Amino acid sequence: MPMSLFPANFTGDPVPLGVDLHMHSTASDGALAPADLVGLCAERGVRLMALTDHDSMAGIDEAHDAASRLAIRLLPGTELSTRWHGINIHVVGLLPQGASGALALGLQSQAEAREARAVDIARRLEKVGLHDALALAREQAGPHRPLGRPDFARALVAAGLVPDITTAFKKHLGNGKAGDVKAYWPAMSEVVGWIVDSGGVAVLAHPLRHGLTRRKRGLLLDDFRETGGQAAELISGFQNADVTRDLARQLDERELYASVGSDFHFLGGHLAPGSMSPVPRTAVAPVWTHPRLAGFLQSANDPA
Repeated sequence: MPMSLFPANFTGDPVPLGVDLHMHSTASDGALAPADLVGLCAERGVRLMALTDHDSMAGIDEAHDAASRLAIRLLPGTELSTRWHGINIHVVGLLPQGASGALALGLQSQAEAREARAVDIARRLEKVGLHDALALAREQAGPHRPLGRPDFARALVAAGLVPDITTAFKKHLGNGKAGDVKAYWPAMSEVVGWIVDSGGVAVLAHPLRHGLTRRKRGLLLDDFRETGGQAAELISGFQNADVTRDLARQLDERELYASVGSDFHFLGGHLAPGSMSPVPRTAVAPVWTHPRLAGFLQSANDPA
């Protein structure tokens, strides 16, 4: 798969890029097993993908085997939960060398924090009628991965307490509700350090989703860059074109690379692997041209 298949810059061409660097599998809160997700990517014309499960890289080996069979280039990755000035900020790590050192230890501690949070969520939801909440959520998630709020949402639906997942969040799991348990995630600067020290590229995930003013988003981008962050998601699913162009200006001013991703979790929603708003014409460089990733992609094409 020649590196030239991926554009060296964004020209405003509306044709899909065939790149999706933010997706989830059953290794976290996605609905598809890693191999099935890779298969769906192949069906949809995705040629470069990253599996970025929440605080986990447990699905990477399975995804890699499937990607090798289907001639898809897979970037190992993860999406880490962090805190910045009291706001829950997610950082995607694109990790061509995998996880090592502090990142490997951090992933373990993140998983433990998620389990402790799940126990607290279960205790609270039992008070609103979801009996044996932890076991019911575990049934939804399967035996291996840490539990998240979507698992409790599905448990609420299965128990007949709410008609659908949207209502579960509105009534019980959304901001300020009984099941909205804030986790004590590490500082954004610490997590960025983990990623960079593992030879990866730290990407600020979906910066438009936090409800920040343009000025405060700029401060977030400033702090992210100062702590070693190298890129931000210019496109995350579908978004307003004017806002995207404004975000591109903010990235360009800070010499940050631009990533793109669907943030796909499950079939049936409006998102699918590779589905997202087109990237506008911009001087911001694509994240796959970052030296740490470009070398990884090129090495896949060198003769054995």
